[in-house]
Amino acid sequence: MSSGCSDYSLYIHIPWCVKKCPYCDFNSHEKRDDYNEDAYVNALIRDLKREANNVKNKTLKSIFIGGGTPSLFSGDSIKRILTATNQELGISNDIEITLEANPSTAEANKFSTFRQMGINRLSIGVQSFNDTHLQKLGRIHDSEQAHRAISIAQDAGFERINLDLMFGLPNQNVESAVSDVDIALNYQTGHLSHYQLTLEKNTLFHKYPPTMPKDEAIWDMQTACQKHITHQLKQYEVSAYAGDGQQSQHNINYWEFGDYIGIGAGAHGKLTEDDGNISRYWKLKQPRDYMKNAGLPASIGGHNIVADNELAFEFMLNALRLKKGFTLEQFTQRTSVDSSTIEPILADLLNKKLLLLTGLTYTSTKQGWNFLNNTLEHFLPLE
Repeated sequence: MSSGCSDYSLYIHIPWCVKKCPYCDFNSHEKRDDYNEDAYVNALIRDLKREANNVKNKTLKSIFIGGGTPSLFSGDSIKRILTATNQELGISNDIEITLEANPSTAEANKFSTFRQMGINRLSIGVQSFNDTHLQKLGRIHDSEQAHRAISIAQDAGFERINLDLMFGLPNQNVESAVSDVDIALNYQTGHLSHYQLTLEKNTLFHKYPPTMPKDEAIWDMQTACQKHITHQLKQYEVSAYAGDGQQSQHNINYWEFGDYIGIGAGAHGKLTEDDGNISRYWKLKQPRDYMKNAGLPASIGGHNIVADNELAFEFMLNALRLKKGFTLEQFTQRTSVDSSTIEPILADLLNKKLLLLTGLTYTSTKQGWNFLNNTLEHFLPLE
């Protein structure tokens, strides 16, 4: 049985930052001697031409330019990338095109140009409006620049703006976390991403851990912040809140286990083959290696076919992040796995009050939502 993935998304990775944040485990590199904007755009275009062969019979539904710090690039470079994308893949008039941006003054000054180039959604990495917390996070912007960046984005005509905030920061208390949320909500941008700071492997914070709040304090921050956020926005995913029509279409495609292609250093892709197999791949991580090999088979850093007994877990890992849940039809459509294989697990989760069945739709209960990892463990393949 082949999958019903007739559309897909495009992720474009720009790997450089002015400074690597101590908590960041993404494929990002400080802007040094390997930085070459023109050469990198040329590499992206070569990569794009090769990827286009994999999606000839599919429809592009969203574009996300992430990093790193994509707003380091000029408007001309972004225009070249989008022009090539339109030539190779086709960009419809109503497609969502998101660009990640930092609030530093140099980048915020480009927002109007980005809007003119066709970007219609910004995701601004504010993280906090508290200068002390920003310094401890190693951010290069301060609160004044954060305020200014949001105002510039709104003045530039962006009607779709996401603000990224973090909580559970070193020495943070509930009042400070709620203050960040209230300040963000006052801008009425329509979308807020609210993440807990975690100490990921291969980061400076993991090697040299800062003083973190206790688990009880972090829980208090989360619940207090959610109460404030949901007065204005609806939670539609574990860490995402939006007004009507403001949900991130690109991220929803990930969470619905949709297909996507990735171009750029370290970019990942997921494609459903004609035979129903689901393959994942990723590009070379180092910018210099990627630029040398982009567009060639040698640009692939790795590739694997998702095993049949892992598909249920992979689907649930994404789908159960969404408040709206999933149906058995959607499960089978996206995985090509007969739903009868997971029905005993679903019955067990219903019995444990971790899932709720309403009509044909399975959703997490409040308990299942709060302990999502426990729910997901039920779908792990047996050793």
